[in-house]
Parts: sequence; C-alpha cells; structure tokens
Amino acid sequence: MTRRYESGSCMKSGTDANQRYCRATMTNRHHVAVLVLPGVLALEFGAATQIFSTDPHYELTVCAENGPGPVPVSGFAIAVAAGLEALEDADTVIIPGYDDIDTTHSTGMLAALRAAHARGARLVSICTGVFALAATGLLDGRPATTHWRHAEQLRRRYPHVDVLPNQLYVDDGDILTSAGVTAGIDLCLHLIRTDLGAAAANTHARDLVAPPRRRGGQAQFIEQFRPEASGDELAPLREWMLGNLAATFTVDDLAEHAHMSRRTLIRRFREETGTTPMAWLADARIDRARELLEASTVPVEQVGRLTGFGAPASLRAAFHRHLGTSPQEYRTLFRHKTEPAQT
Repeated sequence: MTRRYESGSCMKSGTDANQRYCRATMTNRHHVAVLVLPGVLALEFGAATQIFSTDPHYELTVCAENGPGPVPVSGFAIAVAAGLEALEDADTVIIPGYDDIDTTHSTGMLAALRAAHARGARLVSICTGVFALAATGLLDGRPATTHWRHAEQLRRRYPHVDVLPNQLYVDDGDILTSAGVTAGIDLCLHLIRTDLGAAAANTHARDLVAPPRRRGGQAQFIEQFRPEASGDELAPLREWMLGNLAATFTVDDLAEHAHMSRRTLIRRFREETGTTPMAWLADARIDRARELLEASTVPVEQVGRLTGFGAPASLRAAFHRHLGTSPQEYRTLFRHKTEPAQT
C-alpha cells in the first residue's frame, strides 16, 4: 500500500500527483526507492541517499534488478537491500546516473518502472538516469533534461522527448529529471520543498552547505555557448568576430569582411557551425561576459560595453535569457566557488 502524507490541507492546485505530496503532519513515512543500475555514478547515488536517509519523514530503500547484495562501483561496493519488488510500494523512485548510457535495459526493469508510474509513484532521474526513464517510453511527449554533455545524444536516441539542455532540473509533475551531481542535489531539495515545505528544504541545504534553492529553469553552466565549428573556411572570420566583440556590425558587414555575398555567408556559416552568424556572435558575447565575471573585477556596467551588449539592462536581459540568472548573481556564485578557504 502506498504511503502518503496526510493532512487537512493538502496542495489544492495541480495534478493528483501533487495532491499526494502534502506539507503536513506525517502519518506514514514516504517511501523512496533508489534504483541502482550497473555502473551507477557514486556521487549522484550518494547525494540522493544521504538527503533522504537522514530525514525521518522518509523511508529509504536501495534496490537493484538482481536483488540484495553488493554492487561494485569504482573500487568499492554499494550494499543493495532489495530487488525490483521495492518499486511496488515506493512513493518516489530515484534513478541516479550511470556510466554506460548505451546499455540495453532489461524488459523486467523497464516494466517495473512503468508499473510504478501507473500505480502513481513519482519517478525521478539524476543526470544520465534519464536514459533509463526514456527507454520506458514514459518521457515521450514530455520535457526532460540531463547533463549538457549528453543532451544531444538523448535527443537523437529518443526524438519524442522534449529535451531541455539548458535547465538544471525539470519538474513535470509525476516525472522529474535533472542534470549532474549538484543539479541532482537541487532536485532532491526541490522534492523536499514540495513534500514538506521550504523550512525543511532549507535545513537540508544548510546541512549540505548547498544553496537553499536554485530554480530548475536556471541554465546549466556549460563550458561555452557558441557551438564548435566543423569546418575551417570561415575560421578567420570567427576569430575576427571574437577579437571585436565590442563592435557593432551586421550580417552585411560580416559578409563584406569575408568577401562573400550575404546569402553565401549565412549558408556556409550554418554549414560549419549549425547556426547563423548573429546567433553565434550572441553566444560568443555571453561566453566572454562569463569569463570577465568569473576571473576579473571589471564592473558589470563595463562588462556590457566590452562584450558588445552595451547598456547593463541589455546584458542582464541576455543573462536571464541564456542562464536564468543575473550577471551579478553569476559573479557571486563563481566568486564563492573560487575564493580560498579562510584559515
């Protein structure tokens, strides 16, 4: 029998799934099953198990398809307590990422996930765990995310999934997906916030020394936004663009510099980069602005001028559009990460 939170005031808005997760006095502990797949990533497994095993509102079970016993992981072993039967009464099933995303999952494991979902369980993936969810077909026609390095492969393999590579996590009600380790922590805190309220989530965040809340729509901090080129014909033009980010120019200006017609430039630029010259330029400006915010003390107002955005308002708008945060918040985050510890 599924264990749920009960109270006189459950969440009224949203789906039946939302109404099951009430912020109230607990009568039975919420059962979380963490499904260990072959090659499970230790940090993502550890994040999920640490967060939910230390909260008395939750009952945690670590399970695997082959049942109880040790599962080797990068030089050590995870003690698995149960088999797939643990999914039969789980309220939430979490699938941490795993190494071999090309693996073929058994029909028994996929059927157990589908049955858990049909029964009303909440399904959650961290990083590459989304590939197992997608293999069930449950993500068809639904939004999902994963680590940005694997987003394109997820899109190619499962074209019916609406892949959102620039999000930390996606909450689609009864199915939730996230990017890598820290985004998985964000998602676990989001689950606790949904189940038990902000105070409980903040308590866990303080214990983890983690940000209390990062919005799921905030973009993943990928290495660079501008796409890598697959051809070299326009490499000199791209280098010139990178060296003149503060300048203002049009597609016609770029075509003249490359000694091409406007139409030819757009066609060849797309062939080499997969995007248009002006879209590539906008991404390059964001990349340079991020570098300045991360590694310099240049004021935000000057960052906008140096990167071609101009006024601070234009820079802020671009950061919110690409990264889901402001330039100042971005700088604060990376300063916090890189400042040496005080002794």
